[in-house]
Amino acid sequence: MDLPERISPPFSLADFPDIIDVRSPSEFQEDHLPGAINLPVLSDQERHEIGLLNAEDPFRARRLGATLITKNIHQHLADRLAEYPRSFAPLIYCWRGNLRSNSMALIFRAIGWRSRVLHGGYKAWRKYLMEDMEPTIATPKPELIVLAGLTGCGKTRLLHELKRQGAQTLDLEGLAKHRGSILGDEPGKPQPNQKHFESKLWHSFRNFDPQRPVFTEAESNRIGRLQCPPALWKRLGNGRIILIKLPLPERARLLAEDYHHFISAPEALKEKLEGLRRLRGHQLVDRWFQQIDAHDWDSFLQSILSEHYDLCYRSPGSKDSVYPEAERSFQPQSAKAADFKKAAAELIALHP
Repeated sequence: MDLPERISPPFSLADFPDIIDVRSPSEFQEDHLPGAINLPVLSDQERHEIGLLNAEDPFRARRLGATLITKNIHQHLADRLAEYPRSFAPLIYCWRGNLRSNSMALIFRAIGWRSRVLHGGYKAWRKYLMEDMEPTIATPKPELIVLAGLTGCGKTRLLHELKRQGAQTLDLEGLAKHRGSILGDEPGKPQPNQKHFESKLWHSFRNFDPQRPVFTEAESNRIGRLQCPPALWKRLGNGRIILIKLPLPERARLLAEDYHHFISAPEALKEKLEGLRRLRGHQLVDRWFQQIDAHDWDSFLQSILSEHYDLCYRSPGSKDSVYPEAERSFQPQSAKAADFKKAAAELIALHP
């Protein structure tokens, strides 16, 4: 039987609605092609054992590898792939050498499925993506509409409402799984690594309609532990700035909703705030602790907004901000969903 057809980047992901990553779960978690599913032909432990054996006896390692790969492919055929139709034509890839991907592709072709193999594997794809990242993001189209404003003013909420109403959006905090502040991480939702973050950014820009604007948030060049690619950071600084405003009590209300996981775990919240003693002083942090212990959440939230977050904020157009002066401002009447719905509709009308 001939080897499966080999596909090399660049190519359109839309041509391959089914993409299979046969690498181990840890390799897949680090990064993978957009839309790929993980059907490992070797587990992390099996891959480790074969690697150790290969250093001693390459023949025995290959024999064991073939046995395990065959067993695992059989399991996938019985489980995840049991109901796939005759027309199934996946693109399959592994790390680089195509040994694991060819193994699955050959069995699929014997079944009657037209499987293709990504030549050079994930490593070739990553090389192509990094070469294409800057020109894809740096292009002047689509135009970026950047929502700026103080913490708690509802930028993310407005961004989500814009998406619900059909606008193109780039949710950087959603892609990074972090809200970009000392309280920005969420329990049980670790950030992706830098490679996967970049893959998701590239895929987002590749799928935008260049004739329609993209709404996004003003961010720093780091979101949690992730770094914005230089091309994206430059694009954000050249975007059209919309300043979102909301009264302090309403901002505190939104913060209570967005950070409910800390309110339900006050000791974890206090542990996070310990890191602000050097910046804000013991007296202020001790007052926050007293408010938390007393469950005086409104006082605490208004204080941390006005006495910490607002002091860190760099207004668009100021000398220490990368963002130009805002071209207009929006102020929803309140933090209620109806007011954000109205604001989103007005923004879309202004930037169709």
